[in-house]
Amino acid sequence: MPKLFQLALPPERAADESAILKIAASLSGINLSEITFHRILRRSVDARKKKILVNLVVEIFTEKDVPFPAIAPFKKQDVTNRHEVIIVGAGPAGLFASLRLIELGFRPVIIERGKDVSARKKDIALISREQIINPDSNYCFGEGGAGTFSDGKLYTRSKKRGDNTRVLELLCLHGANNNILYEAHPHLGTDKLPRIISNIRQSITDAGGIFLLNKRVADFIIESGSFRGVMTS
Repeated sequence: MPKLFQLALPPERAADESAILKIAASLSGINLSEITFHRILRRSVDARKKKILVNLVVEIFTEKDVPFPAIAPFKKQDVTNRHEVIIVGAGPAGLFASLRLIELGFRPVIIERGKDVSARKKDIALISREQIINPDSNYCFGEGGAGTFSDGKLYTRSKKRGDNTRVLELLCLHGANNNILYEAHPHLGTDKLPRIISNIRQSITDAGGIFLLNKRVADFIIESGSFRGVMTS
């Protein structure tokens, strides 16, 4: 079985991978050469005292252990001819719902009032340069949603919303740094977010999903008490 270790190290040692492995090997009573695989499961900074420490949870494997993938792959399949599900909005909820629908064998049809993430940059630039606001493509609306041009915080103090591990894994699979899986206060980075959003759209369309941009949903189509579709502006 792989072994778990909780370490509290000075920042310089916590940044030294070889030092971490030496300490883990010493605590487990094995030779350093016996470690075949390792990963950090949690990292946080303790600055409550004058001496700053980095708290680590480290998992190590030897030849007797079978390491499993740190990130479960995205189970992409061709959903071109599958049952369609309409998703209104290409924000985080819409994008991750689309990825999950594909894994379950449904074809997502994403309807977004704004533009793609690249075109949004131009509209956002117009806000600061010329004070011109496109009501459908700005900081709030467009592919990626309101958080696309922020600093990409991925943490919350709420404990009531369940496990978000799969969301973090999917972000890593689409270009985010793997450290978001174990940092106590992970950030994606404003410079990386647009590319990640584009990569997610590519995964969805490669599987047969549909993106309808510049389409504002104006009404629902209800027939005999059942939902049949949407009307766009």
